[in-house]
Amino acid sequence: MTPPAIDGVRRSYVTARDVRFHVTEAGPADARPVVVLHGWPQHHYTYRHLLADPPPGLRVIAPDLPGYGWSGPPPHRWSKAEVAADVLALLDELGIERTLLVGHDWGGYIGFLMITQAPERFDGFMPLNMAHPWQTPRTLAPHLWRFLLYQPLVATLGMPLHQRTPFLRWLFRGGVKNHTEFTAEVVDVYADRFRDPVVARAATDTYRTFLLREVPAQARTATPRATVPIRALFGKEDGAIHPALASAETARADDYAVEYVSGSGHFIAEERPELVRERLVALAAETG
Repeated sequence: MTPPAIDGVRRSYVTARDVRFHVTEAGPADARPVVVLHGWPQHHYTYRHLLADPPPGLRVIAPDLPGYGWSGPPPHRWSKAEVAADVLALLDELGIERTLLVGHDWGGYIGFLMITQAPERFDGFMPLNMAHPWQTPRTLAPHLWRFLLYQPLVATLGMPLHQRTPFLRWLFRGGVKNHTEFTAEVVDVYADRFRDPVVARAATDTYRTFLLREVPAQARTATPRATVPIRALFGKEDGAIHPALASAETARADDYAVEYVSGSGHFIAEERPELVRERLVALAAETG
């Protein structure tokens, strides 16, 4: 299976920290960079609208995260800190010292790690439908049931679930508010890729490592305060992550704002691509 066609993009493979990244780019090579990170169960195609029509003055760089899409497997079991280090190493290989950052779902989680570990590398961050990392037992407890609906299942049965069942097709059918962009062909672009054992293993490890190692560790280790400007976008009809988990009131950040978007579910980059593009342009102007 080859990567899906997107008009005008450039594709390359770049090795960083023993990961062979598949990277899709659009916009002038000498323009201001913006790195966009996808989540599960997707890959760079999440940002197909942005890649097909990059904002003037921006170079949009969409890597497939390790083991996802057409990137090679990581030499670790999808530890989020390791993946953040992988992406930072990719920026080094691409010669990018500073960048804007966008992250959806797990890409947003990785993004929070990156901006708190290496804030000097980022001008601004736009997380899309992702809980911020400054949760407490009190803020998280009322919403844990949402995670228990699917995360243990993926963590334990992820390989056969992705490879042999229509699970992902069911997920998109039930998890999307605006189905216009999620045609059968688009869903196939995602679901078919996860039949590859490398990709199915990355998805399984993403959740297994999170539940077994990272959740217990988070109870003991606080995420540092963020100093990078953060402009979050959150589709209000998200069935997986409650909007309260992106609240500005509980974020430990110098400059954090969240915009809640009606008429969109979890997959806001595709359900509201024009809004994501507009807000990215605004963030670029604000931090220019």
